[in-house]
Formats: sequence, C-alpha cells, structure tokens
Amino acid sequence: MKSKKTIKNLIKPIFNPNGKFNGKELEYVMEYLNTENSKTNNKTWSEKLEKAFCKKFNMKYAIGHNSGTSTLHSCLYAADVGAGDEVIMPTYTVICLAFAALHQNAVPVFVDSDLDNFNMDPDLIEEKITKKTKAIIVVHMHGVPAKMNEIMKIAKKYKLIVIEDCAQSLLSKYKGRLTGTIGHMSSFSFETKKQITSGQGGIVLTSNKIFAERIRKHAGLGYKILKAEAGVGSLLPRQFQNPDFKRHDSLGYNYRIPEICAALALAQFERSKKLTDRRNIIASMYLDALRACDWIVPQKSPTNCYNSHWSFAVKYYGKEKYNFSWRKFYDLFNKNGGDSFFGAVSLQHLEDVMLKKPFLGKYIPKNNIYKNKFNYGIGTCPVAESIQPLIMVFKCGYRDMRIARKSLNALKKTINQIEKQCKKNNDH
Repeated sequence: MKSKKTIKNLIKPIFNPNGKFNGKELEYVMEYLNTENSKTNNKTWSEKLEKAFCKKFNMKYAIGHNSGTSTLHSCLYAADVGAGDEVIMPTYTVICLAFAALHQNAVPVFVDSDLDNFNMDPDLIEEKITKKTKAIIVVHMHGVPAKMNEIMKIAKKYKLIVIEDCAQSLLSKYKGRLTGTIGHMSSFSFETKKQITSGQGGIVLTSNKIFAERIRKHAGLGYKILKAEAGVGSLLPRQFQNPDFKRHDSLGYNYRIPEICAALALAQFERSKKLTDRRNIIASMYLDALRACDWIVPQKSPTNCYNSHWSFAVKYYGKEKYNFSWRKFYDLFNKNGGDSFFGAVSLQHLEDVMLKKPFLGKYIPKNNIYKNKFNYGIGTCPVAESIQPLIMVFKCGYRDMRIARKSLNALKKTINQIEKQCKKNNDH
C-alpha cells in the first residue's frame, strides 16, 4: 500500500481548499484504509464518533446509523411505538417522520406551524393527544430551535416520549442548552447538505440506558450481545465460531453507519463550530440585506436561542405588496447572479403518499384500530398551508465567501429593482 505522504501528493492537485472535506477527512480515511494500522484496529471509527458526540453533548450514549431517517425509526422502536399507536409531529418537515411512524404500524398525527418560527406550535399539541398517543417528534427546522420548554411540559403531563429531530440544528441552542439534549432521544443527520456530512449517515443521542440498548440492537440486526455502550466492535469472534451460538434475540435492521462514513463524520464534527460559525456570518449578511425590506420576513427564533443556520428561511410577501410573484422573484434573483434558493418542502399531510395512502393494506392493515385515522387534506394545518407557499430557503453552507457575497449582492439588487419599478409605476 502506498504511504500516506505519497497518496496525499497524488491527490493534492485535485484537492479543493474550499471543498467540503478539507480538514482531517483525508487523513482519517487513509487510516481506515490502512488495515494494518493498530490505532484503527483498537477502536472502530464509529466508536470514536460516538464518544466524540457523547462528550460534546454531555450525553451517556450515542449510536451511529446509516442515515437520519433510520435514526428516527430506531427512536420510535425504542419508544415502544407499535400498531395503532399515534405519533405527534409537525407537518412542516420532510416526509421521513411520517414514514418512520408508518413502518412501526403507527399513525402520524400532524400539528400545525407557528406563524413566525415555522416550527410545530406547542399550543396546538394537547388537542391532538389521545389515549393512543405514544410519542412526540420535534423538528428544529432550518436550525431554529422549537419551543422545547412548552413541549416538554406537555410531554411530562401526558407521560409521552419526546424525540428531537436535529437534522438541521447541529449546535443550535435553546435557552443555553444544545438541541438534542432536551428530549428523551435525539436524531442527527450527516446527509450531504447538513452542517457536517459524511455523504450519508446519522447518529442518535440519549442518556436512557434502556432506550440506548434498544436502539443499538434495532440498528444492529438484533444481535443479542449488543449493549447500550457497545457497537458492532463488541461482537465476539469466538462466540460466532461456535455452531451452537444463537446470535439474534430481537428484530432489527442493518442501520449501522459504515466505518468510512464514521471517519468522515468525525473529521467534520471536530471542526463543526468553525463550520456553523461561518453559516452564522452568512446568515447575518442576509439579515443585513433585508433590514430595510418589510416584505421579506425572516424566520424568528424563540428568545435566548442560538440558530446554527442550516439555512436562512423567510416569508415572501412581494406578491401581496407589489404583485410580484414568488416565481418571478426567483427568476430575477437568478438573472442577477444569485445562487438560486429553495422553496419550502411540501407539507407532510399534503404529500401524494399521505393523500392516496398506498400503505393501507400493506404496511398498515385495514382494520378497525386504524378507522378514520388517515383523514388528511386541505385544512388539516391551515397556518402551515398558508405560509408554505411563501417560504424561501436561502443557502448558508457556502465554503467560498466570494460566492456567498455574489449571491447576497444579487438579493439586494433584486429587492431594489422591484421597489424602484413599483415606485415608477405608482408615479405614473
């Protein structure tokens, strides 16, 4: 095998200093590839990653996964969510929350959004709780923390399990506490667009030993010797060599994070503060650009919170004020040299899969315990339905600040053009 120095020299000409992986990623991957490396043999990369997360978040257990969707599935399994149970969740988020519940034969129960911060409105949770409610999944959309004090109070009153979805909120803080440390379990994603990435991957945090062991076994094919603290590295070769050894005592999936992804994620996590600090600088640039604009309104954070800015989300009222549509703004922004932006994801309860319900009779049996449980449609979550078409999601993950500044200049130019054109039309 080529030496580390030789491989680095071969890669150097194509290695982009502004790329995603310009920390210790290359070094760690090379250590992983060097199968004779004693450091790698003594401790797996997934173990190193899990220990790093435990230390940073001051949590007892961390369990690596292959995605931020499998993490949610494992959390629901650990919460003992099963057939006919109900899982409360926001409608404004990606569909994987509903899918995780459905794969546990449970019912997604959608809660409307807060008008200003876009997250689940805590004031609307209690009316959704029934005797079948088992858990609440909270999402910190775009990096903005949800109102956790109110949600945890409700959960305690009704003895419900709270799962924090922190896929977009790595290092965000709610009143001094890191998101992911407030609920009973928390889920993180390392998908390619997140604050840190390993291409794909995820991790679950909890300080509850029972939950941790259930999650570990659920993600590890139900191997009976897996424990809360011990990953796949704890599997004992001598026991496996015995033909009489029974390996599995519970149902599970192969949700384990690949070691090469764990190595990448660890290198990214070690510089996560630097990465999120840069996102906040870019977010402050957006705020400055919008300071005098009253028809583009930024998403609001609860008081005493820190947003790690997976993205910068706003509500667009240009159609209402200037009869200038969302789509026309998008086209003009791009024409002015902007780096595009995204619309809000479709609301979970209005996705085709939730309206057409192809899962009935397959994942979800057609019987009385599910009767009238999937009556989703227009009007289910009116606030979210009103703001979803208005939302613009601007990028904060720029690694080259020149591109970020170019996009910000395009935003300012677009706003000025629309306002000047409106003034000109009014003068005539």
